[in-house]
Order: sequence, then C-alpha cells, then structure tokens
Amino acid sequence: MSEPVLDDVARRAALLRWGLPRDPQAVEHVTGLVVTAVGTVIVTRGYLQLTGFPQIGGKTLHVAHVLWGGLAMTVAMVLLLSFAGPVVRPLAAFLGGVGLGLFIDEVGKFLTNDNDYFFKPAPMIIYVTLMLVVIVTDVLHGRRRHHPAEYLAGAADHAVAGLVGGLSPGRRKHATQLLARGREAPGAAQIEALLAAIPDDHAEAPDPIELGRSRFRRMLRGVVTRRWATRTTAALIVVLVAAAPLTLAVHEARGGTVPVWVTVGVAVSVALTVLASGRGVTLLRRDRARAFRWMRGAVLADLLLTQVALFYVEPWLATGGLFVAVLALGVVAAEQHRLESLRLAVTDTAR
Repeated sequence: MSEPVLDDVARRAALLRWGLPRDPQAVEHVTGLVVTAVGTVIVTRGYLQLTGFPQIGGKTLHVAHVLWGGLAMTVAMVLLLSFAGPVVRPLAAFLGGVGLGLFIDEVGKFLTNDNDYFFKPAPMIIYVTLMLVVIVTDVLHGRRRHHPAEYLAGAADHAVAGLVGGLSPGRRKHATQLLARGREAPGAAQIEALLAAIPDDHAEAPDPIELGRSRFRRMLRGVVTRRWATRTTAALIVVLVAAAPLTLAVHEARGGTVPVWVTVGVAVSVALTVLASGRGVTLLRRDRARAFRWMRGAVLADLLLTQVALFYVEPWLATGGLFVAVLALGVVAAEQHRLESLRLAVTDTAR
C-alpha cells in the first residue's frame, strides 16, 4: 500500500479505522424499524381493546406478547448474523420492529409492582423510547457527512450480494450511485470493475418496508411536483398547533385532569413550533432551502416536545397527531430533496 493511502487511513475517524463504516441506508432501515414498532403497538392495543384483552395460555399460564416480541427480535438478530450483504437488512428491520413493538407495549407491566398494563405513563414512555432511537440514529448518521470510503463500502456491500445472486436493475442503480459518491476513496476502480462483471438478475428478496415507503414517496412526490409543498406543510403545521390545546380540552371534557407540567410543556412547545414555522415563512422568498430547514425544526419541536406531553393524557388522540407530524416531516423532506437535486443540477451545468 502506498504512503498517501496509508496517511489517508491514519487520518480517518476511529470508527472507520476500527472497520465500522456507516451504512448509507442505515437511516432508512432504522426508520422502518421504528415505524413498524409504532404500527405494531397501535395494532396490538387496538386489537386487545376490541377483543376484551384475551389471554393465551388458559388458567395456568399467560403467554404475554412480550415473549413473541423477544422471539421476533431474536429471529431478526439471527438473520443479520447469518447472511452477508444488504439484502437481509430490510427484512430484519421489519421483524425487529414487530418484535420491538410487541416487547415495549408491555412496559407498564415491568415498571409497576402490580404488573399494570394500563400504567398511565406507559404510552408516553413507549413514545419517548422510540424517539430516543430516532435521535441516536440522527446523531450517528446525520451530524457528520459520510466519508467517501463509506459510500464505496456500501457499493461493495451490494457487490457481495451480486456475486452470488446477480444484481437487479434497481440494486445496480443504487450501487452505481454509491460508487459515484465514493470515487475519491482507494479501491473505487476495483469495485467499479467488480460491479461491471456481475450479471443482471431481476429476482429480488421481498422488502415489506420498501413497499410502504415507495408508495409514501410517490404520494409526496406528487405533492411536491405540483408545487403544493409550502401550502401542504403550512396546513399540517397549523393542524398540529391547533390540535395540541384541543386535545387537552377533550381530555378535560371527559373528566380528566391535565397536570400543570403538561399544560406548561404544551404551551412552550407550541410556541416554539409557531416561532420556527414563522421564521420559515419569512425566509421563503429569499432562501427556500433555509426556510424549509426552519419548517423541519417546527415539526421536530412538535414531535419531540408536544407529542410527549399529549401521549401522557390522550394516547389515541396523540397518535393521530403523530401521524400528521410524520406526514409533515415527509413533505418537508421531499421538498428538501427536490431543492438539493436542483442545486446539484445547476452545479453540474456550471461545470
């Protein structure tokens, strides 16, 4: 190995030197896991309420669904440890999400002396836990740009799968995009030659997460291409801001008591959402990209602050707010992707 290459390796971050490149698709996999977990919790709690909370095991045993959750997470881990390449990860993320949802849904039982499944803070604890997973993922993957070697490693990872099963057009396209971002790293020419030598194969393993994600993307792409992104984002943020005090009012109308910390927390977080979105609106004509960064911050303030408090008092209504916030975040992300694509196109034309 030449001296310049050795020097480049020596200057890399510790994770890279330890042989731990970040997967460029990791955020998608973790997002799929979290969304699947949320869906599993909602379906599980809804099913149990509709069926009168049946128990498996009869009078002697109680086979709690936390056990099924542990089994699903174990299967996901065995799959990840058994198969090389990127093909297995979406399926493992789906099974892991189902397992995590079944597991964490029973958190109330394991935090109370009387095994209280209906422990009031349980929905809030579930929500906060899943949000912490999202935050940790963002810190790990969103705060520092990927090194070219990480993109090249991602392309090589696809080549690993292609060596035994060929590459479908979609996987080849994705591997080529990763290769283009990793051309500055040593070994790019060799990986390019390897990908070129791999035959085509249209057969692909099922990806349950990608199926839903692709439909969601098509829907958002339609919104953005019609230039409805600004109005759609603004409307969704207005719904989020209005829904917070309305949720508290509904809870009180049902005879519930709203703790002071919930009232104060919702007031402060709603104010932050309004201020951030207002700043975004003022920037729309001058700097659209920066404006949508502020819009994203407004939605995140609702997700990370407002929804936490609402999940404590009205979990089901808060779940509706969660879906509205995720939809708003998706619209913002789609518009940011469109703006970034336009910026890159202009840069390429200038060259």
